[in-house]
Amino acid sequence: MERVPIQVRVNGVEYRHEVEPRTLLVHYLRETLGLTGTHVGCDTSQCGACTVLLDGKAVKSCTVFAVQADGLEVLTVEGLSHNGLHPIQEGFREKHGLQCGFCTPGMVMAAYALLQEHPNPTEEEIRHYLEGNLCRCTGYQGIVEAIRWAAERMAAQAAD
Repeated sequence: MERVPIQVRVNGVEYRHEVEPRTLLVHYLRETLGLTGTHVGCDTSQCGACTVLLDGKAVKSCTVFAVQADGLEVLTVEGLSHNGLHPIQEGFREKHGLQCGFCTPGMVMAAYALLQEHPNPTEEEIRHYLEGNLCRCTGYQGIVEAIRWAAERMAAQAAD
């Protein structure tokens, strides 16, 4: 099958590969780059386990072809940690938002996108923003509390 060259910046690192045009971004991240934090949950874009940021916008990477990311920047859950856990990741640990952990990377990335747009969201805004992500353990309360905890921590860090 024909292969197409792409150049993608993932978590701050530049990559050049040739991919089949049908390669989904989630498969490129997991299988070509070995970034397995992004999960494949449903293959129908309903669960959000594959959420990453593409040029700063949350997208479900199972609905994006890798060739569509050509020339763009991708942020995965692996890219959030620098010198320790990101406050959102800490919040999930502190407030029991992890549950079984399968949905966690997608939830964390959706939360990151939310807090970039709305640094001090209400509980209602958090719940609305996470409507595209499913937790099969139904641990939503812990997830909402984790995001509120992270928002407070990030605001305090910004004030320092």
